[in-house]
Amino acid sequence: MKLKVNDTIKVTLGKDRGKTGKIEKIFPKKNMVQVPGINVYKKHLKAQGESKPGGIIDLVKPMYVSKVALICPKCQKITRVGYQGQGKKKVRICKKCKAIL
Repeated sequence: MKLKVNDTIKVTLGKDRGKTGKIEKIFPKKNMVQVPGINVYKKHLKAQGESKPGGIIDLVKPMYVSKVALICPKCQKITRVGYQGQGKKKVRICKKCKAIL
């Protein structure tokens, strides 16, 4: 997966199109990312006794990587991720401005 935790992304598809945020959690096997405040749903909970009252809670659900685009920290544009070798290391680069991510 080309996206990492703490990368800034912009949503390109869905009900939250245009919103930006930082990646909080990644699910590589499912090809999904979770961003706080984006893809939020309401869930109605039934009371589970006196200690756990019922109510409506907000759930942040993960979304597919194909629906988000990375924002380059240098040029502030949405971009794709490329790779470049630096010595024995492989680093991620912005495809537009060639800056190291």
